[in-house]
Amino acid sequence: MCGLTGFAAFGPFEAAPARAALQAMSTSLAHRGPDGEGLWLDPEAGVALSQQRLAIIDLSETGHQPMASPGGRYMAVFNGEIYGYRALRAELAARGTIFRGSSDTEVLLAAADAWGVQAALERVNGMFALVLFDRQARRLILACDRLGKKPLYIGVQGGLLLFGSELKALRAHPAFTAPQLDRQALAAFLSYGYIPAPQTIYRQAVKLQPGHLLELDLTAPPLSARALAAQARPFWRAEAAAAAGLADPFPDAAAALAALETQLETAVGARMVADVPVGAFLSGGIDSTLVTAMMQAQSQTPVLSFTVRFGEAEVNEADHAAALARHIGTDHHEVTATPQMALDLLERMPDVYDEPFADPSQLPSLLVSQLARGHLKVALSGDGGDESFGGYARYGRMMMFERLAARVPGLAARMLAAAPEMLMRGLTAALRPGLPPHLRREASPDRLRKLAAILAHPDFRSRYEAQFSMWAPAAVMRAAPARPPAAFTARALPEGLDPPALMMLLDTLVYLPGDVLVKVDRASMAEGLEVRAPLLDYRVVETAWRMPAALRFDSSGGKAALRQLLARRVPQQLFDRPKQGFSIPQNAWLRGPLKARAADLFETGGAVAQELDAALLRRRWQEHLSGRRNWGAHLWAVLMLELWLQRWMAPEAGADALPPAAAARGGGRG
Repeated sequence: MCGLTGFAAFGPFEAAPARAALQAMSTSLAHRGPDGEGLWLDPEAGVALSQQRLAIIDLSETGHQPMASPGGRYMAVFNGEIYGYRALRAELAARGTIFRGSSDTEVLLAAADAWGVQAALERVNGMFALVLFDRQARRLILACDRLGKKPLYIGVQGGLLLFGSELKALRAHPAFTAPQLDRQALAAFLSYGYIPAPQTIYRQAVKLQPGHLLELDLTAPPLSARALAAQARPFWRAEAAAAAGLADPFPDAAAALAALETQLETAVGARMVADVPVGAFLSGGIDSTLVTAMMQAQSQTPVLSFTVRFGEAEVNEADHAAALARHIGTDHHEVTATPQMALDLLERMPDVYDEPFADPSQLPSLLVSQLARGHLKVALSGDGGDESFGGYARYGRMMMFERLAARVPGLAARMLAAAPEMLMRGLTAALRPGLPPHLRREASPDRLRKLAAILAHPDFRSRYEAQFSMWAPAAVMRAAPARPPAAFTARALPEGLDPPALMMLLDTLVYLPGDVLVKVDRASMAEGLEVRAPLLDYRVVETAWRMPAALRFDSSGGKAALRQLLARRVPQQLFDRPKQGFSIPQNAWLRGPLKARAADLFETGGAVAQELDAALLRRRWQEHLSGRRNWGAHLWAVLMLELWLQRWMAPEAGADALPPAAAARGGGRG
């Protein structure tokens, strides 16, 4: 695990200024790899590579990067892990490959020597971002893992190609000091709270999409970053995995569960391989509990487990996690998330997430990463279970909405969405007594208005897109783009997907890599912690698509298969409860302990006033404070945008200042 960065000049460069620029880029990522730094330059070819290393496998100098392939053709920097690499190493050794060390990176490069880069990527199982310089063909090759666990940003400016694990590495290069805001990406952020790939917040940069490979001839610079994104080709596609699985289902539920259990136990065991201690995030939910139980079954000593406690009951699962830890037998640790902690962490957010990002669980993710990093370097998580096994509460809600959509005319839904507030309050009060208890607690004028807005859309995919939306860009942006965000409706998908399968596939393609994995990668790597996700092993994902629909999503709340596997290991009463999620109580905190910090923005305008309608922001802030409306998610997104604009788009902004955690570690050099 590490931070990688570098650039290509499409011709020779002077060594001294190039090394200084590369050093600045590398230093900006010191938090991702506090165990060592490596710089490599080829001035004649115009290529510069750097890695900040978090040493997990092969802690010796033979694991140092940048690393040459055993045959010498490739020079590479690699961020991530290859699982099951020892079997691949034995196969390559039998073919005559001589290895210097014991790292998984060297095995991957030997596979590229032996079979070519694409064939090697198709054979390996892992989470990674990879940049290789093919010294023989004078080509640069960039790749990301199948599900998007590890990020790779690519920028084009000043005749250079720049790349890095985070955008701040690109900002550290002198050629990338004044990038332009991409207002289409800003509109996406306001809609979703994150920016889906391949867009980034800058017009001059893109994200390489999951499962994609990009090869570049270094004789001429590309026209633009967007042209590069279009040039990348997939070596694995979630859409194809879904279609293949649905076309080749297991014969029955018993066979499906047996195959899933085998694949998941193998995935957990492979992710426990390290030359340093490995622990687990244990939130108390189905996914993390199953992963932790499988870990403990394969461990000779108690697994270290970690969770976050909240004072607010509606978001607190720490008591459940502690009870599960006692039953499983882990060595359990927890940290209590207080409003003051959140306030203290706010100013770090634009350095941890160096493009706008507004998933409020970013704060507890950072706290649990801090807690775990005090004990170890690697933790396993339960990420990925919701997307492959129908675990999100919105899936059940959307199925209910579909039944309503069949009975409510679109015109009536549009009229209701635009109804006055007093009418919405009266309707909510009238409807609440007839709702089931779990829905009665959630009933509010805001939710009723959002429901009407969803039902007003003409088809299922557009309704699913609408349920994600926060701000309407056309209403809040001073200069909104003509094309609205459409990350969930613009993709070509296999034919014949039922609504639950459609939602799970869309979330795997968009929400998982754009939100969930960004949150976990930045929060953990800000603390120099590696997080591995067994449920995101691509073989587990492919197995999930072969399972009977009732084992993936059912009316009881989804995750039927995972629940059955967990019930073999943990008493059902310890985990059979409604899903709570992992977030802060943002509505209450914005009215209380975060009020003063947020008021500085919403009552004075702030930097966002250059891009957004300040009067609308003030109005929604006052409505939220009064308790008439719950605008917490909307206001949190604007607060995150404000902090980002102050940090990265002010005239003096740049990456010359390290994030506090990295600076405290002396820049991260080993």
